Amino acid sequence: MAYQQIDGVRVWGTPDEGALAQAKRCAKTGNVVQTLLMADHHKGYSQPIGGVIAYDGQISPSGVGYDIACGNKAVRTGLLADEIMPKLNIIMDEISRRVSFGIGRVNHERVDHELFDDPDWAVYKAIGTQEHDKLKALAQSQLGTVGSGNHFVDIFEEVGTGRVWVSNHFGSRGFGHKTASGFINLAAGRPFLANAPGEKMDQPPVLLDLSSELGDMYYRAMKLAGRYAYAGRDYVIQQVLDILGTDANLEVHNHHNFAWIEQHSGKEVVVVRKGATPSAPGQVGFIGGSMGDISVIVRGKDSEENREAYYSTVHGAGRIMSRTQAAGRMNWKTRKRSGGQITTEQMHKAVRDFGVELRGAGTDESPYVYRKLQDVLDAHAETIEVLHVLKPIGVCMAGADEFDPYKD
Repeated sequence: MAYQQIDGVRVWGTPDEGALAQAKRCAKTGNVVQTLLMADHHKGYSQPIGGVIAYDGQISPSGVGYDIACGNKAVRTGLLADEIMPKLNIIMDEISRRVSFGIGRVNHERVDHELFDDPDWAVYKAIGTQEHDKLKALAQSQLGTVGSGNHFVDIFEEVGTGRVWVSNHFGSRGFGHKTASGFINLAAGRPFLANAPGEKMDQPPVLLDLSSELGDMYYRAMKLAGRYAYAGRDYVIQQVLDILGTDANLEVHNHHNFAWIEQHSGKEVVVVRKGATPSAPGQVGFIGGSMGDISVIVRGKDSEENREAYYSTVHGAGRIMSRTQAAGRMNWKTRKRSGGQITTEQMHKAVRDFGVELRGAGTDESPYVYRKLQDVLDAHAETIEVLHVLKPIGVCMAGADEFDPYKD
């Protein structure tokens, strides 16, 4: 097997001590069946990113995290890269103009969606009218917006075929963030909309019994946030397809911050994946590299190691440098940064040398802050097979100085 057993934690790739310490803490809290670290793991809030924990009858709002249902949608088009390269700069300008990036942004083209008639909005009604109305209004205003941090819209050229792919990466936006913080508040005995005290990255996971009223409410709310994230990614992909004047002939769509009820070794468990892609045999998923690296479409193998991975794999290349290390500290009064290890010039040169037309992004998302994707894929070679290798030619993200409140 390609993984190590370290104090009961199954670890793929090179162990990161901070993330491993978090995983060990999680393994000792609650009804844990198995704790795992994927090869792209690094520290997160409470549960490490790249961390997978299987529970017996419990679910973890802190494990799923604040960006509930963060994930990717990728589609293949009928276009060839050679057809769009002469106008790629115009295409990227249009994407940055039409798609809403950044924290707190709203979609000026209000989206009517059947999601807003979903019966699971009753969860928020049960909490209170104010809570329901506030979160539903926020969700309606932000549907189809991308956010900031490492969230993106990319155009790719498939290696070997030249086919154009489009992908995006984001989750349930402010609605998911307030849902997560609300249930973490309720679990601690605070009001849903209360301001939580300062939370520590290394605090133990918040756990709810799935059979309890609060656990069932969170599970329903999480699934609603998942449907919301799917709807948002669908909308943004369609915007880009409209800009390109084409349709999709193949699509891949998956969450990587979520909890699933699954069967493993003949037992029903709740699998909480934070920054980990589901990879059941035959299941197809998107795994993104940095904007100076490949991304891939993968399929889960029917192998013993994949079973022992609880049908989980990496969600990206994994950070090796924190945002603050890379970009420095931001003084939000002066809007100036200081102390960063990566300069804007270094980032733009690396991206330009890789052949990418870039819009937005800060040095905290530069290729220097991530592992090489192939390294983490190699660590999971017995669990997944690569179907398509994608090279970015256009990347669009929020601007360099957008505030990112998400802990993951």
